Amino acid sequence: MSTRSVRPSEEDADSPELTAVQAALAAEHAAVYGYGLLGGRVDGKRGAEARAAYDGHRARRDALARAVRDLGGRPVVSDAAYALPFAVADSPSAVRLAAVLEDRIAGAYADLVRAAEGPRRKEAAGALREAAVRA
Repeated sequence: MSTRSVRPSEEDADSPELTAVQAALAAEHAAVYGYGLLGGRVDGKRGAEARAAYDGHRARRDALARAVRDLGGRPVVSDAAYALPFAVADSPSAVRLAAVLEDRIAGAYADLVRAAEGPRRKEAAGALREAAVRA
């Protein structure tokens, strides 16, 4: 699943933190879409894990949108749909997609850890850790 590249506007060109928050937000939009798609293809313990991840990504997406506004930016919006890296037709492919989503989220949060300070950096590090564990 690809996420669009986030280009800073002239207003936020001097803010690496805002750019990193926007990129993490774009990645969370993609993760919410992906987990919404794969959730119906897994059941049992994996299904419960997928639902928990979906809820977690929605919460992080909403928090990142607030962070963008707090930094003076306009939150990047979700695409209507995202291209999947492969067909997701069954439980094994759904689990593979979840791992891809978490790997991509981890990259976005690693960038945010580098760009942020204080509480936002701590939150990003926690999100990075969670993505690594889920992957």
